[in-house]
Amino acid sequence: MTRSLPFDLRIPSGWDVQPFGRIVERSQEVGRPDARPLSVFLDQGVVPRDSRDDNFNRLGADLAKYLVVQEGDIVFNKLRTWQGGLGVSKFDGIVSPAYFVCRPHPSADTTFLHYLLRSHVYLEELTRISKWMPPSQFDIAWDDLRSLPILLPPPATQRAIAAFLDREAVRIDALIAAKRRLIQLLALRALAMLDAWVQEKIERFGTVPLRRLLSGVEQGWSPECDAVEAEPEEWGVLKTSAVSSGVFRPEENKRLPPGVLPDLRWAVADGDLLVIRGSGSKSHVGQTAVAHVRGRRLLLSDLIYRLRLHRADADFVAAVMRSNFVRGVLEASIRSDAGQTLKVRGDDLRVLPIPAVPNDQQHASWLEIVRPTSKIAEGVTALESQINVVTELRQALITEAVSGKLQIPGAES
Repeated sequence: MTRSLPFDLRIPSGWDVQPFGRIVERSQEVGRPDARPLSVFLDQGVVPRDSRDDNFNRLGADLAKYLVVQEGDIVFNKLRTWQGGLGVSKFDGIVSPAYFVCRPHPSADTTFLHYLLRSHVYLEELTRISKWMPPSQFDIAWDDLRSLPILLPPPATQRAIAAFLDREAVRIDALIAAKRRLIQLLALRALAMLDAWVQEKIERFGTVPLRRLLSGVEQGWSPECDAVEAEPEEWGVLKTSAVSSGVFRPEENKRLPPGVLPDLRWAVADGDLLVIRGSGSKSHVGQTAVAHVRGRRLLLSDLIYRLRLHRADADFVAAVMRSNFVRGVLEASIRSDAGQTLKVRGDDLRVLPIPAVPNDQQHASWLEIVRPTSKIAEGVTALESQINVVTELRQALITEAVSGKLQIPGAES
């Protein structure tokens, strides 16, 4: 038994500290290819993989080698543990052999462990003991995980804390879900306005293929990068998330490692029209944004196109490409490569129909739609900020509860 923790937490009176490997057994049971495949998601923990439509990892060829999971087991995605890629399973099933499956002893309440391991302090410690795996992941070894000191109150206190956090999580998650539904409704309203605007321009001016407005289509460069955002004076390579929302996000980049010279052919400039070339999500492929780098040193990745325009306004073209009219044409051309990434070819972009609004009228035309939808965008931004605040409060509540700092009825310290 150890009475020390590697992070700044007080050990409440009557609480214990045990290595993780003493309160769980690692299970390596296999041989159930007929069982339901499960996945670990950062936001939900362990869920059936067929319950989500955003899991783009393919199942292995031999499911008999997959690890058996029983209800109550703790499952770790080794490469995503540091981000919260772990959780207690409420389902029987199987997971990838690259995961850890741990079966808690009766002395440890599984729901308490779920919250404890996903608290701020434990995620920081799990990150610290993980090994960086370029370009963007951290791998955790079983020997390091089983040595992780676990703050363990008496069983009755564990159950009381777990029940309290379950109740609070339901309340907080319902609030977040309501805000997300409102965001969806606002997004649909903005899209309806955009579609009506595009249709009016088509009826008035007709269409031309996008190639008539282009001088070239470029795709960038994806060297191995550090899994952190570049500082303002450093070079960063854009992630697809910099473009996927339709609003350019310069902070969504990965730092070019020291000693690697930037290829300045792919330096991103204000006004560049960027389009996602490839993604695991079909809804992200072809998403478009106009770059505003805010003084950052950013490079184009090979999963993002830069459209070189002539006789066209970038904001106008980007808005048209976000409409259902153009998205329908584009999504029909999306292909899957030999791996997992869905992609659109440059040739498929060139044939997209664009309203033939004269160049000297395009910016004014774009202002017709950006002005009314900007109020909606402000509302969405405010709601997203509120969700971030509530999410942070949820994490703080979890940390306070599992560390014994919060007085909870039935949880004696």
